[in-house]
Parts: sequence; C-alpha cells; structure tokens
Amino acid sequence: MKKVTFYLMMMVLSLSVVPTQMLAAEKNPTSVTNTTKEVPAEVKVLLNRLDEIKAMDKSSLNSSEKKELRKEVRAIKAELKSTGNGVYLSVGAIIIIILLLILLL
Repeated sequence: MKKVTFYLMMMVLSLSVVPTQMLAAEKNPTSVTNTTKEVPAEVKVLLNRLDEIKAMDKSSLNSSEKKELRKEVRAIKAELKSTGNGVYLSVGAIIIIILLLILLL
C-alpha cells in the first residue's frame, strides 16, 4: 500500500511539473500593461477614515477616547478584510485535495 501511494504521489507531481515547463517554453513574451482596478466607494470611505485617524493628534485624547479609536480601527480593518473577493488556494493545498480525491474515489 505504501508503494502504491508513493508511486501515485510521484505520478501526480511529475504530471504537474511537465506541462507547466512546456507551456512556459511555448509562450511568447508579452508586455505587461498596468490596469488599475477601481476601488469601490465604500472601501474609499473606510480608507479615508483610517487616514484621518492616523493623522489625528492623539496626545490630547484621554484613554477612553483612544480606546474607542482603537476599536474603530480594528472594526474598519476587519471590514476591509471581509470585502476581499475570491478564494485563494496554494499549490500544496491543490495537490493534497487531488491526492485525497484519488485515494477516496
């Protein structure tokens, strides 16, 4: 059983490396154009608020006001993280998923 798993892993790894090398050799170099993604208005508002908080003179604030600002910054950062779109998978995660599918099916 261990030999089968080892050979299966080697086959998957070799199949994933060879096509990428072949594709890299076949493609012609192209120029990269900078396309700027438009930032949604909600995100701009949040980023502007963060800049305002950073620019504030916090030395005149008392501790409760500073605490409220920290809470606000944390909430804004959490909201900005949640607005990120997409699901990102690493190569290792994809290989593990493929191996699990092969072993289970």
